[in-house]
This record gives sequence, structure tokens and C-alpha cells, in this order.
Amino acid sequence: MSDPEPELSRKLHAVADPTRRRILQALKERGGCSLDKDVGLCASDIEQRIGLSQPTISHHMSILKKAGLVEAHKLGQWMWYRRNEAGLRKFARMLKQSL
Repeated sequence: MSDPEPELSRKLHAVADPTRRRILQALKERGGCSLDKDVGLCASDIEQRIGLSQPTISHHMSILKKAGLVEAHKLGQWMWYRRNEAGLRKFARMLKQSL
């Protein structure tokens, strides 16, 4: 069995930043995607809601994606993101077990 500590640390680092927590909260909204998706948001939607530049949003999304907390899909010229609910549940279990 592998050591879960690096994965837990990566997830904790991802949610330690208030901007990334705001992004995760924004991704909970339903029907707000300009790509007509019921869940998730495209990168430009996140930019508008959070009020940061595209490169900054990309940086935050990369961290959330590497932590397994969001999923990203390329749709034409757009990046569409949604919460990885299974990854978030796993994170909650890992955190509960470690404390």
C-alpha cells in the first residue's frame, strides 16, 4: 500500500488558497456555463466570476486538476471545468482518516 501523505498534501495545498476555494464554490453553480452545460464552467466564466486574468485562472485550475479536485475538457477552443465530486469525497475521507 502506498503512502497517502503526498496526495493529501497536494489536495491540502490546492484548497489552502482562498481563490481556489472560490473557484470550487463557483463550480457548484448549475446552469451558469456559457457553453450551455448544466454543470461546470468554461474558463472565461470562471474569469468573470472570480475577477482574475486568464493566465492566473489557468494556474489555479492546473493546481486543482493535479490535486484531482476538478476535471477539465477541451471543447473546441474552450476549456470546460467541473468539480470532481468523487475526488472531493476521497479528499474528505483522507482528511478524516489523517486527523
